[in-house]
Amino acid sequence: MNLLETTLQSIRPVPEAQYAAAQDRLDNLTKPRRSLGYLEELAARYAALRNEVRPQMGGKRVCVFAGDHKVTAEGVSAYPSVVTQLMVKNFLGGGAAINVLARRAGAEVEVIDIGVDGDLGALPGLLARKVKSGADNIARGPAMSLAECRQAVEVGIECAQAAALAGVTLLGTGEMGIGNTTPAAALFATLLDLPAAEVTGPGTGLDPSGVAAKAAVIERALLTNRERCITPLGALAAVGGLEIAGLCGLCLGAAAARIGVVVDGFIASAAALVALRLAPEAKDYMFFAHMSAEPGHHKFFASEGLRPVVDLGMRLGEGTGAAIAMQIIEDGVAVLREMATFAEIGITPGA
Repeated sequence: MNLLETTLQSIRPVPEAQYAAAQDRLDNLTKPRRSLGYLEELAARYAALRNEVRPQMGGKRVCVFAGDHKVTAEGVSAYPSVVTQLMVKNFLGGGAAINVLARRAGAEVEVIDIGVDGDLGALPGLLARKVKSGADNIARGPAMSLAECRQAVEVGIECAQAAALAGVTLLGTGEMGIGNTTPAAALFATLLDLPAAEVTGPGTGLDPSGVAAKAAVIERALLTNRERCITPLGALAAVGGLEIAGLCGLCLGAAAARIGVVVDGFIASAAALVALRLAPEAKDYMFFAHMSAEPGHHKFFASEGLRPVVDLGMRLGEGTGAAIAMQIIEDGVAVLREMATFAEIGITPGA
């Protein structure tokens, strides 16, 4: 049995009793019942998956998977693919938005080359796990073979396993890959059974005519790969991307390791959707960070009955929304752990 199958078999739903125990403590803290709203739900969910009524927040890590997409040859991005390499170097140098926001959240940033189209060499801090040099053009064939897809997913699982061993209790999903809103939209279209036009947005800044042309490319990709998109893993291999596959594996590996994973935006949610189709129980371990400005993200949240931690109109990616959400989740955990109960200070509510 290989790593993916072992991981899928290891994922168990979080028992409702563990959530109820955390919510009971929240209800008895020195405040009006449920007065902290969604913050309490986030805290209770984290406590439940950790199986601790007063949980500690361990290490926090944002895993940024980088991969290129040869579908950029179809004109779907306002930026050239070389930007992927340049941004990887920026991440490693600490100068990107994710570095700034991760520092604010007290989270480390791990950068993984899973599919950059080019040799980055032995850059300090880079985790070199390249499966292939860029996903192939999905408008003309599959992004990768099933074997390559499985390998990329297992890279993500291994990153989650390593994080768990290092004492990380909250992971964040990050990505970098010029053109990757195109495969993400293609995954939403096929897995949610929606027209390409309903899930396609401007990405890095396309104008309306560019968005329409991008939707046409996605429709062509779906038609070209129709027979390959029968299963979730088949769809990921056919119209996904290497960094998306890595993020899918990270979500699955986190669930198997019983640690929370904060799913960033549009691209990361496409990866999470594949993970949910492979293992619905993994949903208990996922926190969805923010609502992207991409229209397909709104469709995804509605379809899956989800609520974002924040809605700031962000569409950068990199894990930036995840880093912000991590801070809010940690705030909720601190309330649960550190606030006194009415009994502890000698008050009987309603007396």
